[in-house]
Amino acid sequence: MKNNTIIPKSSLDFLTQLKENNNKVWFDANKSKYLEELNHIETFAGTLLQELSKTDVLETASGKKSVYRIYRDIRFAKDKTPFKTFWGGSFTRATSQRRGGYYFHLEKGNSFFAGGFWGPNAGDLKRVRSEFALDSKPMQKILKSKTFVNTFGTLQGEQIKTAPKGYDITHEAIDLLRYKQFLIIKRFTDDEVLSPNFLEQALQTCINMRPFFDYMSEVLSTDSNGASIV
Repeated sequence: MKNNTIIPKSSLDFLTQLKENNNKVWFDANKSKYLEELNHIETFAGTLLQELSKTDVLETASGKKSVYRIYRDIRFAKDKTPFKTFWGGSFTRATSQRRGGYYFHLEKGNSFFAGGFWGPNAGDLKRVRSEFALDSKPMQKILKSKTFVNTFGTLQGEQIKTAPKGYDITHEAIDLLRYKQFLIIKRFTDDEVLSPNFLEQALQTCINMRPFFDYMSEVLSTDSNGASIV
């Protein structure tokens, strides 16, 4: 893929300055700089969305629509700083048959792409666990694949310490049954983010999420007998 869309160093530098001056007075005085850097991020996200849409069906309308607002909701937060100090956004997969979503987070020293299921509801969690208990081999195959390990390392997310209700601590799939969240994360160094090849790396990272997404989508769109529920 040949493309000149990059993340400029100035986009990360702006976040560092914002972190040091996280107040409305400074932000308003530097609003034009913010809009300039936001445009870079929206352009990058738009190009990534366009390329990713060649491999998946997404409902996110544009790169601009994918990028989160910089303003924090501080109504119930202890931290009253008004602005986020990262560029973040997401692409949503289309229809209830395609579960999971792509998330990006760009910040000096803390950039990553992630996907999965952050807060599955009780019904979805029960369904996934029942599938793991019945046959965990398909998921284990995905998690142990060379592509998954090289890209994401391991499955991440909050886990319970013992066994979920209804399952024995000695169950052969207990390591999977303990998960309450199902997250996959690929971290990038600042040099990688600023590289001319970052768009290609980001796209490949998203593509490498697909076996995980496709498996979870199949499970969550069928009942325990394999019949469609969507």
